[in-house]
Amino acid sequence: MSTRPQKHSLTLKGHRTSVSLEPEFWNAFRMIAEEERRPINDLAAEIDAERGTNVGLASAIRVFVLKRLMEQ
Repeated sequence: MSTRPQKHSLTLKGHRTSVSLEPEFWNAFRMIAEEERRPINDLAAEIDAERGTNVGLASAIRVFVLKRLMEQ
């Protein structure tokens, strides 16, 4: 069963942006941030800085979450 992406606002290096992710990815992303004791905006900014110009932020976050879950 697929769920619709939900848009959330993030602040990356002082700039507001919005990212649409499925609720399951948002929940997993929040859990990872909590486990690392980091604000979600800081984690998103790190992913943003590492993603390159040909990958969207939402896709980069999904891949980050997937990789992290596969490591466990």
